[in-house]
Amino acid sequence: MTRTPVPADSSTPLVELSDVSKRYGNVRALEGISLEVHAGRITCVLGDNGAGKSTLIKIIAGLHGHDGGTLSLDGEETRLSSPREALDRGIATVHQDLAVVPLMPVWRNFFLGSELRKGTGPFARMDVDLMRRTTHAELLRMGIDLRDVDQPIGTLSGGERQCVAIARAVYFGAKVLILDEPTAALGVKQSGVVLKYVAAARDQGLGVVLITHNPHHAYLVGDRFVLLRRGTMAGSHTRDEITLEELTEQMAGGSDLDALRHELRRP
Repeated sequence: MTRTPVPADSSTPLVELSDVSKRYGNVRALEGISLEVHAGRITCVLGDNGAGKSTLIKIIAGLHGHDGGTLSLDGEETRLSSPREALDRGIATVHQDLAVVPLMPVWRNFFLGSELRKGTGPFARMDVDLMRRTTHAELLRMGIDLRDVDQPIGTLSGGERQCVAIARAVYFGAKVLILDEPTAALGVKQSGVVLKYVAAARDQGLGVVLITHNPHHAYLVGDRFVLLRRGTMAGSHTRDEITLEELTEQMAGGSDLDALRHELRRP
């Protein structure tokens, strides 16, 4: 079940959005969004609440269809009809509210819905020993050394649970990994741990889409930065085209922030 890393210099994007738009009735959620996701690269999508990040995730993950523009996978224009189809095409999404069962052990959550079995017919049963060994080995391969994969996953920190989800996506053959605000509810140290495993997924050859509102976290690992504002693109830059200070200023609103500073100045 383990995957062969994709060469990081592949010229064909794993996912490409070109001038994509999405409306909900009269509400424009996205308009004219373009981005590329390459193997072995991290594309960071930044924006405040209401910028369109969640809608963008839903389109790439197959939950919602786009109204305009094109979505291409491996150079082939397509329209995803469901999250299952997206997963079958190698697109795994790790949501901010992780879909785990807190009282179940780590290994059980790792294989939840995709359990390994041994035996046939009425004698088929879960291969618990193999799933335990595989979970420990796959986590270790990503640099996660858990003392006991039998411990309930609810006893892990938020950062550790995020890392288990990333390792699971890598094991089950994801080519594209979408991470929805993985550090939003974490402290500085735990955020650093998660970003370490985000980089590890990149080094495994995955194309990573990191959704975040934190430019400092994005700049630590990102190769390209796409900024959204009110459903439109406010900028798209490679790492060598923008500094952290410039990225932070654009994220904060740039000219809007200058206007606010002027309004708040003491008379």
